[in-house]
Amino acid sequence: MKRGTGRPANASDRDGSQPLWRQGDFTVFWVAQTLSVLGDSFALIALPLLVLETTGSVARMGLLTAVGGAAAVLAAVFAGTVVDRVDRRRLLIGCDLVRMALYGLIPLVWAFDPHIWLLYAVLPVCEAVGMFFAVGYVTVVRGLVGTARLTEANGLLNATAAAAGVLGPLCAGLVAARTGPATAIAVDAASFAVSALCLRGVRLGARTGDDTPAPGGRTVREDLRTGISFLRRHPLLRALTVLLFGFSFLTLGLTDLVIYHLKHDLGHDDGTVGTVMAAGAVGTIAGSLLVARVRRLLGFGPTWIGAIALCGLVCAALGPVRTVSGVAVLSAAFLAGAGIAGTCSMSLRQEVTPERLLGRVTSAYWTLQYSAAPVGAALLTWAAEQWGTTPAALTAGGACVLIALAALLTPIRTA
Repeated sequence: MKRGTGRPANASDRDGSQPLWRQGDFTVFWVAQTLSVLGDSFALIALPLLVLETTGSVARMGLLTAVGGAAAVLAAVFAGTVVDRVDRRRLLIGCDLVRMALYGLIPLVWAFDPHIWLLYAVLPVCEAVGMFFAVGYVTVVRGLVGTARLTEANGLLNATAAAAGVLGPLCAGLVAARTGPATAIAVDAASFAVSALCLRGVRLGARTGDDTPAPGGRTVREDLRTGISFLRRHPLLRALTVLLFGFSFLTLGLTDLVIYHLKHDLGHDDGTVGTVMAAGAVGTIAGSLLVARVRRLLGFGPTWIGAIALCGLVCAALGPVRTVSGVAVLSAAFLAGAGIAGTCSMSLRQEVTPERLLGRVTSAYWTLQYSAAPVGAALLTWAAEQWGTTPAALTAGGACVLIALAALLTPIRTA
């Protein structure tokens, strides 16, 4: 049934022979997410630049990333419970509106007098709200396209998000260089308003019989335990959760490290940072467009392991590279690997998890995966400030390669 219409969903909306871009609700959802990511890419550049501009410290940049990451982890504990109980479309719209308002505060305050504390207050709340949005987003995609086309749909969503990620950092760098990073954050706020408007036009299929909103008697602890129990019993998801715990710990602070390397080690301006980030996002486009085909050709295990190994190798090579073009190429290679691995693992989780559990399992998965990542981001940037970018990048990259090797000893290898 179409939500709010009382009539069956059109057969063409879920027609496996029809291109996804011609399926109306998916297309509107697709546009909304692309616009949202376009704005987010402005904040990805502008927030670290604001901190670096105000304090000159990469460790403070890493601390901001860590605070935001910790808030996201905390929100992940509750997100599955909320997503499985409420109207998911309204939840997504509400998350967009909250982030629009909060990010809009930053340029308003910065226009009068910069206050670095505001970033440490706003970003954690926005990251927490973003986690609720992300869990809801994962549960919505399967309802829009069906199980059989999840990898294809996720690949398209990630590819266009990455295309927006090319334009966003480039424009953000130019805007930051000319008018200051705070202006770039204003663009991010506006993008959430447009995304919310688009989501109002998306009609989600009604929940299936085993996916009705959860009764109020359940507790958050019981919901989280349910999600963790499912992950623990599933050998493949259990191995992925453990290994991605380590990968997230090592790489969450990598964007801060790249920005610091470009500005501090190589002496370039904000415009160059935006250009490199835009070039790097091309890698995400390539990875997102290739992931479905590569997974069909090689299988899940070799695809995921190879992508993680690629991320480790290029991360290790980042520090010694002293040219902007070299940093851009390595950033693209890393994001290609991360995009392939991330799309594979998310699609697999969507495929094997019962619909009624998807919110709780996703919540538990991300809670466990990112629980130590904020600490890792703070440590990585602190190490870069103490000993330099090269030792920090070599250590993180080498450890990522070890994670890929460890995956060969798990069910992932034969998946």
